Amino acid sequence: MRATLALLGGLVAALMIPTATAAPSDVIPVTHEEMGRAFDDFAADLHELGERFRRHFTLGEAGPERPLVTFMLDHRADLGLTPAQVQELERIRSDFQKDAIKLEADQRVAEMDLVGLLRADPVDINRVEAKVREIERLRSDFRLGRIRAIERGKAQLTTEQRAKLATMLGELPAARPRAGSPPAPQRF
Repeated sequence: MRATLALLGGLVAALMIPTATAAPSDVIPVTHEEMGRAFDDFAADLHELGERFRRHFTLGEAGPERPLVTFMLDHRADLGLTPAQVQELERIRSDFQKDAIKLEADQRVAEMDLVGLLRADPVDINRVEAKVREIERLRSDFRLGRIRAIERGKAQLTTEQRAKLATMLGELPAARPRAGSPPAPQRF
């Protein structure tokens, strides 16, 4: 965050320094409100980029890039999947990807709506609250859809295949917490 602010500060400073080749007629006056909106848009874009980066590079978090079903398909030979299992896993993956695309698009539209609501003066807190709740509902729908797809995919596997998958993922098969110890975090 500090690096982003430093970069943004450097960019603003660079834009404020007049160039020797610019003629006075090339200068376009900008109001404070326009600059404020531009910075708000820039901040929203940076936030969205950060979210995409985290989803792309985090294995345990929600993201359409590489769910567990894709991992199973990539390791079909290692798991000994039958052609029927492969076909069903591909269908599950395809259905999830379609839903993920729709939910991500809906979330982006809701985020854009939220930015518009926050530009109002005064801000209508009730409408902002409703939009934030909608965005969070879309995020949770996405995550639950991913979990459902993973569970549907794992249900296609035999007991032996599940054990092999757990080994490939570095999990202990049927690991249970001991009495008095906190439960192990689940891998999605």
